[in-house]
Amino acid sequence: MITINEHYLKLQASYLFSDIARRVAAFQEANPGREVIRLGIGDVTRALPKACIEAFHKAVDEMADDSTFRGYGPEQGYSFLREAIARHDFQARGAEVAPDEVFVSDGAKCDTGNIQELFAAGIRVAIPDPVYPVYLDTNVMAGRTGSFSDGRYQGIVYLESTRENNYVPDLPAERVDLIYLCFPNNPTGSTITREQLATWVQYARDHRALILFDAAYAAFIRDDALPQSIYEIQGAREVAVEFRSFSKNAGFTGTRCAYTVVPRECMAYDAAGGRHALHGLWNRRHSTKFNGVSYPVQRAAEAVYSEEGKAQIRELVDYYMQNAALIAEVIGGLGFHSVGGKNAPYIWIGSDRDSWQFFDQLLNEAGVVCTPGAGFGRCGRGYIRLSAFNSRANVEKAMERLRRALG
Repeated sequence: MITINEHYLKLQASYLFSDIARRVAAFQEANPGREVIRLGIGDVTRALPKACIEAFHKAVDEMADDSTFRGYGPEQGYSFLREAIARHDFQARGAEVAPDEVFVSDGAKCDTGNIQELFAAGIRVAIPDPVYPVYLDTNVMAGRTGSFSDGRYQGIVYLESTRENNYVPDLPAERVDLIYLCFPNNPTGSTITREQLATWVQYARDHRALILFDAAYAAFIRDDALPQSIYEIQGAREVAVEFRSFSKNAGFTGTRCAYTVVPRECMAYDAAGGRHALHGLWNRRHSTKFNGVSYPVQRAAEAVYSEEGKAQIRELVDYYMQNAALIAEVIGGLGFHSVGGKNAPYIWIGSDRDSWQFFDQLLNEAGVVCTPGAGFGRCGRGYIRLSAFNSRANVEKAMERLRRALG
């Protein structure tokens, strides 16, 4: 008989964002005349940059002509995009990344979830708490955890990110093999210094561990003293894989384009201690299970790096960061502790109440949708996350509603 992967049965019944959607739908059905402002899920609201649209149209026109038509492209991405990424996102900041170490994909979410397939089932995994759910759930699916109890899975080493450590977790007290880090952080909006990141790189080097570094929000860093890539840290090429996305800085959430960097020096080991380059393993997985991002989308992504594209991206990011600054100012004025909003588009807000109760209060009294911190892990209890991804008018309106509801 056909049997299932029973590790899927360990997953919690509802995924965070689907549970939010269900509650919002119930509210709207019960209150058909009330406007809802969504500051929960991190989905962008502004149109693609003009430079990207023009490149998109031009590429579509090429697909309409036999002489310029393109069929299957390279699974790893077209060289024009990989070269632009390596040059502008890394080499320009002194980070050594070659074009052939860049793998273009349809989303950082997919890549951060898929890369765990390269590793043995018995490895020890360290995951931040609170955390973007994909890191955790894909390891549950792969069978690296025990049962779920009191907000946590047995077998996972949780890296607690709390007010006491300024939401940057300490090194694990026990040895681990695979480490997930995300900075600027989703959901907390916290950032990590070069010195702090260097301690993680050294830990990985000392223990032959691997860091999976999610830098999807690097474009929102305003403080140039902060690292935008883990490869700005000496020795990181040997122990780190980095994930990036065009979703938030260029508005590609619906267009789908991202990339993963796997340096050629980055190694993992077999049971006998033999060294194996992750670059070749990921290339094999990527080529076998992925057929590439469409040519027009990659041309649109390439336009991000044109002079016009850079200016338009800066304007987009500035727009959302102005929203973030307003949210942080209002939340602080209401007496709540918060972090984020300065070098990240998220504001992580602490309170003395259950996070789902806080969610319901904001929805029912203000018509504002947030994200309950409990959905990101046990350390998220008592917190909510607000997102800056909305129009300025809606953010201003939402903040006025919060003042009335919480003042």
